[in-house]
Amino acid sequence: MAAFLELNNVSKAFGEGANRVEVLKNINLKIEESEFVAIVGFTGSGKTTLISLIAGLIEPDEGEILLNGKPIKGPGPDRGVVFQNYSLLPWLSVQGNVELAVKKVFPQLNKEEREEHIRKYISMVNLSSALQKRPKVLSGGMRQRVSVARALAMDPQILLLDEPLSALDALTRGSLQVEIERIWSDSKKTVMLITNDVDEGILLADRVIPLTPGPRATLEQVFNIGFSRPRDKALINADPNFKKERNAILSYLHKVGKQRSDQETLNIQLPDLKPQLVNRKLPF
Repeated sequence: MAAFLELNNVSKAFGEGANRVEVLKNINLKIEESEFVAIVGFTGSGKTTLISLIAGLIEPDEGEILLNGKPIKGPGPDRGVVFQNYSLLPWLSVQGNVELAVKKVFPQLNKEEREEHIRKYISMVNLSSALQKRPKVLSGGMRQRVSVARALAMDPQILLLDEPLSALDALTRGSLQVEIERIWSDSKKTVMLITNDVDEGILLADRVIPLTPGPRATLEQVFNIGFSRPRDKALINADPNFKKERNAILSYLHKVGKQRSDQETLNIQLPDLKPQLVNRKLPF
């Protein structure tokens, strides 16, 4: 039986000729419906390229991506994307930013139905009091909540989170981690989280899958996370199994990072400089 989301031998490169770089190579991944999966990896390993492929923003050079058995061809409302930089329109209110997406996806709703739908998802991210505020007066955490509400209001089949918390301070990030798990628990959406924070992946996901260092990054090993839900961050941090899982993932990332480093050689050609004697009469 096919998985809800499937990536089969997916590869992606950028550039031409000698400048061509294979970013991802032979990516194979299966995610089940309502599963929460975190992809972790080094900066520059190709995590955003991977999520852009699933979002349909770019196309793979090789392989196929299937959502619910159907090939992904371009962007679509069946995939809600939350970006790192919020991507909100500054001249629209919280309600206006969410409404823009809702109008596009649900044109059949009348004004009252549309407003009720919008308020439901803004309430879900605890922003009802900021309904008519514009992004410039919101904190970074509040802006990211708007992005999450907008994505959820599209009622997508899968929610794609591209390092949504990386630009936030530690306290706000911790608060939003709790909110994301609560929203996932309430909505039962399939979620794929891209992050460079191993602790965040363990806290939120059912499975943590490291992406090997690029170029030619791929997915090789899967770490199943067995903590019961809802998850309490303080209790998990005190659990010996948390340290065990964390150390296993970090050790794996260190190992594959070292292997890649050992494979690469630095070849720098220095100019052939030779000293020249200058016959110059000194002024003394």
